[in-house]
Amino acid sequence: MSERRIPLWVAVAAAVLIGVATAVQARVNGSLGGALNDGYAAALVSFGSGLAILIVLCAVLPAGRAGTRRLMRGIRTGQVPWWVLLGGLGGALTTATQGLTVATVGVALFTVGVVAGQTLNGLVLDRVGYGPGGTVAVTMPRIAGAALALTGVVVCASAAGSTAWWMLLLPFLAGAGIAWQQGTNGILGSRIGSPVVATLVNFFGGTAALAVATGVHVLVAGPPAPPPSDPWLYVGGALGVAYIALSVAVVRTTGVLLLGLGSVVGLLLSSVLLDAVWPAPSAPPLPVALVAVAIALAGVTVAVVPWRRGGRKSA
Repeated sequence: MSERRIPLWVAVAAAVLIGVATAVQARVNGSLGGALNDGYAAALVSFGSGLAILIVLCAVLPAGRAGTRRLMRGIRTGQVPWWVLLGGLGGALTTATQGLTVATVGVALFTVGVVAGQTLNGLVLDRVGYGPGGTVAVTMPRIAGAALALTGVVVCASAAGSTAWWMLLLPFLAGAGIAWQQGTNGILGSRIGSPVVATLVNFFGGTAALAVATGVHVLVAGPPAPPPSDPWLYVGGALGVAYIALSVAVVRTTGVLLLGLGSVVGLLLSSVLLDAVWPAPSAPPLPVALVAVAIALAGVTVAVVPWRRGGRKSA
């Protein structure tokens, strides 16, 4: 009997919802970082809560237990090299960046910076063959798309309020880290055959890295502010686990290309909406953010859509 597939329109709507959840997570973690006056502590809370959820899932689900056994066996035999276990560092950088910058620069500027960094570094990583799919050709559409995504960052940053330069650079670096993380996760997932266990490894490594970073920051700058009482400030980790699980559920129907486009649409549009109803002090004006989002979205579309050349699809 063939596997029952999700209707395409439902899968595409879920892909857009993944992007929305990503933008909401950025606002939640950014607000928690502002309330604690410590972006590192906010990131640790987010990653730690996600890790707790995943530990329970891997313990309860038979696929999680089987994947964990394959992971342990792969580490012992060398089939899973140690560097493949470091993908969580990219997620830790992204989550810490949310806590450090979003409350000040807004979700739109953060999102456009992430999209540009992810697109450009993805171009480089594909060219060198980092990932389970091997080397991917660098085509002119992909170069043009990356240039458009970077242009969106420049437009958005040029109209942002007065803020530290590192707050404009960090989202770009976080996006580059996401591209590296995705390639690393792809390699790990292909070695152990379990997306949920690969996600657990990411959250474990990210939590460990953030615990060290938070400890150093506390020694240098002092402890964070008392924990806020608003419950919604603590849902960042659950949101991260939810959109990862949702992407695994729908990718069979959408494919990677449509999943990526749908999530980017949801991410960019919801980031502008969040800034419109909940503006940050140094966020760019709404019209400028809309222009930057449109440029970044056009860049992603140009980079990933297979264009026809001479009646045939380009490589």
